[in-house]
Amino acid sequence: MFVVESPLPATEAAETVTPSYRPARFRRAGRFAVPYLYLAPALALLVVWIYRPLVQAVELSTYSWNLLPTSPMKPVGTGNYERLLDLPAFWDSVGRTGVLIVGMLPFTVLLPLLIALASRRVHGRARTVYHAFVFAPFLVAPVAAAAVWRWLLHPGSGFVDQVLRSHRNWVYDVDTAHGVIILITGWQLLGFAVLVIWAGLAGISGDYDEAARVDGASARQIRRWITLPLLSPTLLFLVLTTVLLSPTLTFPLIDSMTQGGPAQATTNIYYLLWDYAFHSFDAGLSAAAGVLLFAGFGVIAGVLVWVSEKVSFHDD
Repeated sequence: MFVVESPLPATEAAETVTPSYRPARFRRAGRFAVPYLYLAPALALLVVWIYRPLVQAVELSTYSWNLLPTSPMKPVGTGNYERLLDLPAFWDSVGRTGVLIVGMLPFTVLLPLLIALASRRVHGRARTVYHAFVFAPFLVAPVAAAAVWRWLLHPGSGFVDQVLRSHRNWVYDVDTAHGVIILITGWQLLGFAVLVIWAGLAGISGDYDEAARVDGASARQIRRWITLPLLSPTLLFLVLTTVLLSPTLTFPLIDSMTQGGPAQATTNIYYLLWDYAFHSFDAGLSAAAGVLLFAGFGVIAGVLVWVSEKVSFHDD
């Protein structure tokens, strides 16, 4: 005798299906959320230390305030930007920043490339010593470097002045002060740039050189048609970091040696916004300069990244 079971009611059928459906949905949601959970600490740091201060700077640039807690903040709208763009000192500092960046490029791109290529001929322990001497200036604190170089460039008793016999005050001369800042900053960053190029050279496979030598290519042709094209992403990275970081990296030297002088000859845009805030106590004007600095360098960085993608040769 056959017994036919009656079908379950609709409610009971739903109850039997739901437990197997919910875990699958939760698993899918978990797989979707896990990558964002890994990114959450970094995103939190970005929000707290970068985006939140940036929003506050934009907000502060629309107020007039002298940094005193007891002084009220007066809204001025775009008045700070209009006042800043009318100041000749602002445009002069922009021009000095451009001169600074152009003057830094030989120390961060050209000389490091020559030194890195020359170091490939050094082998054994001598190469380690060579690398250490090249990288050592980067480890010197900027304030200490400023003190040492001020002593070396002292008129009359300094080592440089005794060698050149110029009796010139290199640090406090309008014609030479900016060049001194560029020279010292380039001397410090030279080791870092060489290290980056060494890393780029280490990433180039030696099979290309061997294949080119088999085809009869000379060492000069290998450097011109193989090494330099494959090294182009590294060189463009150094150009980008030089453009974006040069005004920031010169700040300790300028503040320790010249304080923006003589006659504002060493005042770049980064030092100018600091001077507006902590010497003139004009927080709104300083914030406006910072916002324009961020926007301007952001556009330049975007253009350089676009050029890098168009020009660089990647070994895929």
